[in-house]
Amino acid sequence: MREEWQKMEEEWLAPWAARSRESKGRLRPEAECPVRTCYQRDRDRIIHTKAFRRLMHKAQVFLHPQSEHFRTRLTHTLELAQIARTAARALHLNEDLTEAIAMGHDLGHTPFGHAGERALAELYPGFAHNKHSLRIVDHLEKDNRGLNLSFEVRDGILNHSGDQGIPQTLEGKLVRLCDRVAYLNHDIDDAIRAGLIRQQALPPAAMFFGESQSERINAMVLDLVDNSRNQPLIQMSPAAAEALTELRRFMFDAVYLNPQKLAEEQQARQIIRDLYAYYLENPHLLPPEHTQYPLQTSVVDYIAGMTDKFAIEHYLSIFPEKRLSL
Repeated sequence: MREEWQKMEEEWLAPWAARSRESKGRLRPEAECPVRTCYQRDRDRIIHTKAFRRLMHKAQVFLHPQSEHFRTRLTHTLELAQIARTAARALHLNEDLTEAIAMGHDLGHTPFGHAGERALAELYPGFAHNKHSLRIVDHLEKDNRGLNLSFEVRDGILNHSGDQGIPQTLEGKLVRLCDRVAYLNHDIDDAIRAGLIRQQALPPAAMFFGESQSERINAMVLDLVDNSRNQPLIQMSPAAAEALTELRRFMFDAVYLNPQKLAEEQQARQIIRDLYAYYLENPHLLPPEHTQYPLQTSVVDYIAGMTDKFAIEHYLSIFPEKRLSL
């Protein structure tokens, strides 16, 4: 079955797409699966991790929403995977590699979204969720044995965000761009639901793509496909790329840096800082699975893996005198 899949890849995929037969391999050699290609196997390994399951209780933008209709890191991941796979299919790229990268890209996100990430980066310089996602799949999952993923999936996970690197595959580049398409659109939807912004207040950059979320996503994907088809590039038209950048700038001003959100994030950052200091002073209270690395690293691994709910409840059990509005 795997060989049949690989033959279909040869017939279907664009010349510049990643082929599972040509993967650069895993950190540790292992026998091939008789049914699944290496990328299909990697996707399955990611989905079955504890880190993936915890994403359902980690915030996307709104830290403690009163409605269950707000996105979490898990629903963001699923929306991204759907968007990226649709584009990959249209471009004759490897859908399995695309999906595996999308499923694993945010495994390393901390509790409380980017607020928690910034707090840990202040305490532990160099921390970033994309780097921690790679650390999870390389080391922390499966009782500190890691998942032993293929090079291309690991590369896409590490380089899906930030300025330090660009994915080596077109599939990784596609996930990187579709991540922005996904989060900008669903964050707009959630911000309207939360009352932070109104539909009528959206900038011309949003209207450039359409009036509704589905119209905007469809327009962005069609533009991406039209401007990347039949060439080894992942790109949007100059006008669409500029509109996407303007829309992102609007979201930072109106939503991500909104005073209401920042007040909420201050409490989240305080939780992270206090937990970090507490475990540095009480390393004997760390769970046994988080004692195999240097102390600071172990503390960061433990805190970064917490869900929002667990972090809040754990914090209040340690500091019962504290009062939170989260």
